[in-house]
Amino acid sequence: MGDFNFKNIDNLSLQGLDEDSELIPLLTPEDEEEMNNEELPSTLPILPLRNTVLFPGVVIPITAGRDKSINLIKHANNGSKTIGVVSQKDEETEDPGVRDINTLGTVARILRVLQMPDGNTTVIIQGKKRFEIAEVLTEKPYMTATIREATELRPEPGNQEFLAIIDSIKELAIRIIRDNPNIPSEASFAIKNIQSNSFLINFVSSNLNLEVKEKQELLEINDLQERALATLKHMNVELQKLELRNDIQSKVRSDMDQQQREYFLHQQMKTIQEELGGVSYDEEIQEMKERAAKKKWPKKVGEHFDRELGKMQRMNPQVAEYSIQRNYLDLFLDLPWNKFSKDKFDLKRAQKILDRDHYGLEDVKRRIIEYLAVLKLRNDMKSPILCLYGPPGVGKTSLGKSVAEALGREYVRMSLGGLRDEAEIRGHRKTYIGAMPGRIIQSLKKAGTSNPVFILDEIDKLASSNQGDPSSAMLEVLDPEQNSDFYDNFLEMGYDLSKVMFIATANNLSTIQPALRDRMEIINVTGYTIEEKVEIAKRHLLPKQLKEHGLTDKDLKIGKRQLEKIVEGYTRESGVRSLEKQVAKMVRHAAKNIAMDEDYNIKVTNEDIESVLGPARLERDKYENNEVAGVVTGLAWTSVGGDILFIEAILSKGKGNLNVTGNLGKVMKESATIAMEYIKSNADSFGIDSDVFDKYNVHIHVPEGATPKDGPSAGVTMLTSLVSLFTQKKVKKSIAMTGEITLRGKVLPVGGIKEKILAAKRARIREIILCEENRKDVLEIKEEYLKGLTFHYVSDMSEVIDLAITKQKVKNAKKL
Repeated sequence: MGDFNFKNIDNLSLQGLDEDSELIPLLTPEDEEEMNNEELPSTLPILPLRNTVLFPGVVIPITAGRDKSINLIKHANNGSKTIGVVSQKDEETEDPGVRDINTLGTVARILRVLQMPDGNTTVIIQGKKRFEIAEVLTEKPYMTATIREATELRPEPGNQEFLAIIDSIKELAIRIIRDNPNIPSEASFAIKNIQSNSFLINFVSSNLNLEVKEKQELLEINDLQERALATLKHMNVELQKLELRNDIQSKVRSDMDQQQREYFLHQQMKTIQEELGGVSYDEEIQEMKERAAKKKWPKKVGEHFDRELGKMQRMNPQVAEYSIQRNYLDLFLDLPWNKFSKDKFDLKRAQKILDRDHYGLEDVKRRIIEYLAVLKLRNDMKSPILCLYGPPGVGKTSLGKSVAEALGREYVRMSLGGLRDEAEIRGHRKTYIGAMPGRIIQSLKKAGTSNPVFILDEIDKLASSNQGDPSSAMLEVLDPEQNSDFYDNFLEMGYDLSKVMFIATANNLSTIQPALRDRMEIINVTGYTIEEKVEIAKRHLLPKQLKEHGLTDKDLKIGKRQLEKIVEGYTRESGVRSLEKQVAKMVRHAAKNIAMDEDYNIKVTNEDIESVLGPARLERDKYENNEVAGVVTGLAWTSVGGDILFIEAILSKGKGNLNVTGNLGKVMKESATIAMEYIKSNADSFGIDSDVFDKYNVHIHVPEGATPKDGPSAGVTMLTSLVSLFTQKKVKKSIAMTGEITLRGKVLPVGGIKEKILAAKRARIREIILCEENRKDVLEIKEEYLKGLTFHYVSDMSEVIDLAITKQKVKNAKKL
């Protein structure tokens, strides 16, 4: 049974009466008989109540706030003081109409109207008889309706069953009053002094802790004995709840059924949480159970999840560990355990996708197709670990998207540049506040499948710090023999990464840990030729930039010759990133002219390129003439691809000193010393007077002094430069060379051959001198790259001199 409360018609706020107010209603049988004999008026003003139901004989105080309610009470109080009271179906309805109220209610008499200090009107009313609304007459200024009396079946006097129910109601009411600390003990005297059986039923029903809907159902029962029995059932439930609550508070175990006890506890917790506006923890756990039932995870994982969920149920939701545990279980539910996307084995379609998105890169595309072919035949092969190695801007990262599309897998990219915390890979232990899984597990959760194409971008830029070595943590990830049970610190379980296709990208292999490099299959993605760059610009870069700037191919056309001019004059790279920027400048220029309604050439000319991009800036890699002794063209590898460099040497009177300049590294300086000593020891064979070495100082310089240079590749170039200088003979026209030299006169192989050959083609070189052992590198290069080039393979320095030095003296040759 609830407390004695004011019932607020509008906002339903409960204001408890003082115990001394003595508003405990008592109704004698005489009063009841007189009330039953009263004739009901044919029409009544109807007062809707939000959160309570008025029963016959019961006195309740009500606080009115709605204008309609206040007007009704004022008019009725000044008149017959009789009104019809009904309950609303939905207490949230602000202005209830005919459809919003129950049709069966109670005729009430206004006993007293009080004006409260806060401006509200409080009215004390007493229920008389039940009635039914026949027809609503008006809704403004308040609702009026015609009514008819609701018949009530009463048991015969002396009905033993009914009297037994009445006795039980009294007994239970007294026990509830005794056990409920919120009800004053004096209320038990009121229960004992009620002489009317029907009023006892109505009084108890009115004060039960029930929803409005349940009280309305009690009021609508026409048979008084049935109403008494229904009231008794509700009282039994309330008494059990009271006893359970008292048992919990006193920590005394009850004999109540365990399931019923747990149900009540959960309902109570749910109600409290909803009242506080929070999430129902019970619903949250139930939702997790339902999601777990749908997961197809291994048995071991399912058992672990059930244990952790049980641990979470026993936790206090207010402690910090609860949120960590919830995040932990959410991760288990979000991870794609045993969920794999189906691979597409249409190799011709895969080839088309790779060719569509990337021009060139034949080796890489061939390797992907080979992998697909093997996977198609075996269908259980572990995914390989590929490492695309090459200069920036050649399409290593974007290649991963094409591979994912070709395979029909999800695409995930993880940038490793500057990563210095091992926990980023392996995750944190969940004992730490703010613990998270590693980025490998996070990315798989994001992908939604356990076999995506996973791009590990910039793997060569992993860094070490006092937080650990991430590159060492990657060893397990990238080992096909170990990653089937990859352990994440947060997950605390092994996760199968063996079906993930990892593709790493790197610009420099020397910075990758040897053990990590050994786990990957290195695929060299070399630079593009001028022809390839022009095709890439035409097929991909120009359409992309036109779309990004809101233009179409009708607004701007750039021919192949103009694209070639941009490539040669304004970019110096192996990839096409700078080329895309230059193309974007041309597109922006056109967009500006269109926006400002200015004339411009839709078909771009060479003059347009120079007016937008300025004069060509990168002509320095063009071959120079051979009119000066001691100037030889060498081939070099740089981080942005191949390049040509000029070795210059001059003589000045002195004592035979050798100076080397041009921001050269130690190895390159040693190459100059080796070349000088070799010439001194073989002066006769070259036709050089040995006295020259004591009379003149030699100065070797490599232009672009601000650019650091190192490596042994310029050895043969320096040798040729010095021989040309001492003999004052011309170097063969349009020839370039690369190779390491030894004191014995041997020429050794060097790397970066493809990049160097591309640089030679850009510089219009026609002949290239290479070490004999570099022949195999040239054979791996596509024939179209080699058109117009003649290769001379040498194994001895004397062969280099025979090929490179002509018999013709330079102009203004010095007499030594």
